[in-house]
Amino acid sequence: MARLPDFSRSAGFFERLGVGGRSDVFYLYAARAARGFGDGFAAIILPAYLLEIGFNPFQIGIIATAALLGSAATTLAIGYLAPRYDVRTLLLICAFLMIVTGIAIPNVQHLVFIATIAFIGTINPTTGDIGVHIPLEQASLAQGASDKDRTHIFARYSLIGALSIAAGALAAGAPDWLVSWGMGKINALQAMFYVYAALGLVGALFYSRLPHAKAQQAAPQATALGPSRRTVYKLAALFSLDSFAGGFVVQSLLALWLFERFELSLATASAFFFWSNVLTAFSYPVAARLGKRFGLVNTMVFTHIPSSICLILAAFSPNLTIVLGLLLVRSALSQMDVPTRTSYVMAVVTPAERAAAASVTAVPRSLASAISPTLSGALLSTSFAALPLVICGVLKIVYDLSLLYSFRHIKPPEEQEGPR
Repeated sequence: MARLPDFSRSAGFFERLGVGGRSDVFYLYAARAARGFGDGFAAIILPAYLLEIGFNPFQIGIIATAALLGSAATTLAIGYLAPRYDVRTLLLICAFLMIVTGIAIPNVQHLVFIATIAFIGTINPTTGDIGVHIPLEQASLAQGASDKDRTHIFARYSLIGALSIAAGALAAGAPDWLVSWGMGKINALQAMFYVYAALGLVGALFYSRLPHAKAQQAAPQATALGPSRRTVYKLAALFSLDSFAGGFVVQSLLALWLFERFELSLATASAFFFWSNVLTAFSYPVAARLGKRFGLVNTMVFTHIPSSICLILAAFSPNLTIVLGLLLVRSALSQMDVPTRTSYVMAVVTPAERAAAASVTAVPRSLASAISPTLSGALLSTSFAALPLVICGVLKIVYDLSLLYSFRHIKPPEEQEGPR
């Protein structure tokens, strides 16, 4: 395997990048960018390719469900393996799965085979930050991070992921360009999956530069969670409610509502969702600053509630300009809880529990998000097609208030030291 240049001898290089002199953070950021770019176009290319080879929407839904369920299962397994095995090795295995996924999908055309690949592979049918890599990368980023820097590290990680996903979404138009140059449409779509595999290889190169993480020597127990088990399970339950609510307005269903309600053109929708993702991306570093000043839980709750109100108002607005404006405001606020949430989970558990905590809080979110899109699709055909937006907004406000009530007194170490 090709080797990347070794920057680790130049501490100033990493200081200038804002990673506190930690080369491992830089390589994790770079791997995240490569993976996010692939996820950005794969979420769009996958259904287009499946339609082209003759699959119907119901079959595509089966594959999407298989991918989400498989992501949950493999994420849970990785979370319990991480304390016992070298995290670098596990990340390389994840990168290998991404390579295999990209190569296998364009070479099989039977529903059962593609669904199996989706289940065990890394294809992400959403633009959300889910997948088998997540608990490992989060635990690696948290390892060695100071309480002061931890939230900023996760904010940059989320920012890089969101920007790379947005760039990948723009790259989803590449097959049309290839077709204009004479390539068949199916071949052009298949070529994108090989690009996805190549990005897995790029990720493997960055992971190979990580140091070998020493396995945790924990006492034998049924799970890798210990003293923080109750806290983690409560957070997982609340996060699953949030994810279930968010599933009602996943990007594809929100676009469908805009198409049917306002007859929005595809070009306008593409531009809107690009800027929506950009606003989301730049909200992450703002969230880190707010979290440092007002507290992580307060930042999660008091940015989320206004975004949910915007969503509910958009459901009742008859004017397209107002609707798009409300949805853009929502995009700038609704994901501020991502880096703060991750930092909070990593802060309120012991270092030995971090990988398992990331996994246990991520898996229910994946499962919950796989349920609500089906319900939302059915509701979009009712007389009040905007009902999914209202349900999402109301459920998210219930989640926010429950989170504030349950965890306002459980503070991370940096907030226990009093005013700075």
